[in-house]
Amino acid sequence: MARGTGASGHRRFALTVAGGAAVLAAGGLYAAGLAAADVPDGTRVRGVDIGGMSLPEARRTLDRELAGTFAAPLTLRIGDRVEKAEPAALGLSVDTAATADSAVSDALDPVSVVGRLFSAENREIEPVIRVDEEKNRTAIARMAVTAERKVRDGAISFEDGRAAAVAPVTGTSLVKERAPDALRDGYLRADRSPVVMPVKRTAPRTDRAETERAMNDFALPAMSGPVTLTLDGRAVTIGPSVLGRHLAMTPGDGGRLTPSLDAEGLLNDPGVSAQIREAAQGPRDAVLGLDGDRVVVTRQARAGHQVEERDFGKAVLPLLTREGAARTGEIPAKAVQPQFTGETARRLGIKEKVSSFTVDFPSAPYRVTNIARAVERIDGSVVLPGKEWSFDRTVGERTKANGFVDGIMINNGQYVKSPGGGVSAVATTMFNAVFFAGVKPVEYGAHSFYIERYPEGREATVAWGTLDLRWLNDSGNAVYVKAESTDTSVTISFLGTKKYDEVRATKGPRTDVREPGTRKGSGAECEPQTPLEGFDVTVGRHFVKDGREVGREDFTTHYTPRDEVVCTPEKAAPGEGRGEPEPAAEDAGAAEPR
Repeated sequence: MARGTGASGHRRFALTVAGGAAVLAAGGLYAAGLAAADVPDGTRVRGVDIGGMSLPEARRTLDRELAGTFAAPLTLRIGDRVEKAEPAALGLSVDTAATADSAVSDALDPVSVVGRLFSAENREIEPVIRVDEEKNRTAIARMAVTAERKVRDGAISFEDGRAAAVAPVTGTSLVKERAPDALRDGYLRADRSPVVMPVKRTAPRTDRAETERAMNDFALPAMSGPVTLTLDGRAVTIGPSVLGRHLAMTPGDGGRLTPSLDAEGLLNDPGVSAQIREAAQGPRDAVLGLDGDRVVVTRQARAGHQVEERDFGKAVLPLLTREGAARTGEIPAKAVQPQFTGETARRLGIKEKVSSFTVDFPSAPYRVTNIARAVERIDGSVVLPGKEWSFDRTVGERTKANGFVDGIMINNGQYVKSPGGGVSAVATTMFNAVFFAGVKPVEYGAHSFYIERYPEGREATVAWGTLDLRWLNDSGNAVYVKAESTDTSVTISFLGTKKYDEVRATKGPRTDVREPGTRKGSGAECEPQTPLEGFDVTVGRHFVKDGREVGREDFTTHYTPRDEVVCTPEKAAPGEGRGEPEPAAEDAGAAEPR
């Protein structure tokens, strides 16, 4: 019994000893592998054999053998661009010390140690790459800027009567979040092939094939010659250079280039509008005149044609792809009737002269021009019953853009230049036409001091934005305003139906007479001025019907004295209207042209 137990216990011990022996054996083998060398045999880094070397030797060898390889410039392909870059500028470098350490660290793995005892197989170690994050980000940001290319659709341009194709461009942009890995992987690549940087490409909507199609199908035929359109037998010819200024081709669905014509711009182009005006004359109103006191039509009204932009464009566009005689067509136009005819005048009760007044003035080039321009704006005005007429609204602002020239005006006693000088003569003439027609003045104002060529108390001035001349047609019938001028006079007549048989004017004596003072001046702007007393005067307007007075209105005007201005003789500047007094407008001291 005792043996059996012993035997049994021996076996267990034997097993235990055997297991311990196995562990001791493995440990012995591991120690033997470590003792072989710092760097295991067969270890290579990019073909450089560092096997069997000590760690310092391996580091020196890698420094010597790999320095040139990893310092060589990288070739970068960024979209369609290729450039060279130094690894250091990209923040990339090889860490030879860490690479050697890595080879040794790998050797400490027990499995690797034991495996090497039974195998002479070579092993390749990847170099350890160091990345300078700041330099890497800076380099990638720079690449992103240089790689950026905006997408551009293929297009057609028209200039100087020729069509030109604009080549499409594929848009590119660097994918910055993937760029660091691409640079590192490319730097590690043994063959040093170009590093393809990650880019996003955006294809144009209109490609080269579509651009070529648009050129051949439309653009080149469109610029091949003029097109001709006719209206009432009159031809309107439009050449390629004019057409090209108003043509465009824009991408539509699927990037297809579609032609468009700016019909409004073409119709208003100076090279076309003059021909259109001649071919499609606008309507012309009748012009009235007087035969004695009877109203007659001095120029008959005429219907005209109006060319609509949309219809004009529809007529022109189809002709552009045709050839020869097929590049002709008709201009669609609609008839437009005149607003004022002889029949209109009779229906509105415009049958006789209601009033007329003439103002004479000293001739001067600026006066002649400005008075004629104001008369042109006023002549032919038709004021319906109950409607109001305005000088400012009818004549417009007296500016150079509106056809007025610089004239002489007085501002605080000094002559200055201002566009529109002379129009107060027209305002005074209009005021008197209103006065004797018996219609109602709404807004008016006299000059601040009296001007001898105008009737006392029956004159008016205007100042844009400050003082207007307005009247209401309360005659019960329409009023046709006829205005005309010569180099020395302006006449305004009201044609309509008389509300009164006669309108008479009376004038009272001058009252509250005030003597002028004397002022001295010198310099280029000084103009001598003759003195005139200031005074008040009342003018009466008497309405006569059926031989008796049926009403009366009084108009009182206050004139300030006109001071004498004496200029130093050697410094006085000669000026148009020298010595001839003109006032400033009454309202707030605003100056008014003479």
